[in-house]
Amino acid sequence: MKFRGKVYVMPRGDLLDPQGKAVGGALKQLGFSEVSDVRIGKLIEVSFEADDGDDAAAHLREMCEKLLVNPITEDYDYILMAEDGSQATQPAPSDERASSKE
Repeated sequence: MKFRGKVYVMPRGDLLDPQGKAVGGALKQLGFSEVSDVRIGKLIEVSFEADDGDDAAAHLREMCEKLLVNPITEDYDYILMAEDGSQATQPAPSDERASSKE
């Protein structure tokens, strides 16, 4: 089966985000005074083959842990879709992923 994973990567909440700070300041200078915080992340889309949804989720988590995400400075969530557009699996909460790495 073909799957598409969308991985949402964000800097950890307890770390500084200089790019987010700069964008937040620029937004305030443009008159958006209601903005209180901006964090800049990234979206990674990956298409790949797997036997089933569980196998696909395991592969996507492994891709994140080995290359796509720096576990020291970043957190991630993902959405995994089957090629037909149905949702293949729900992501685990960030806390579960973080604790499984220790």
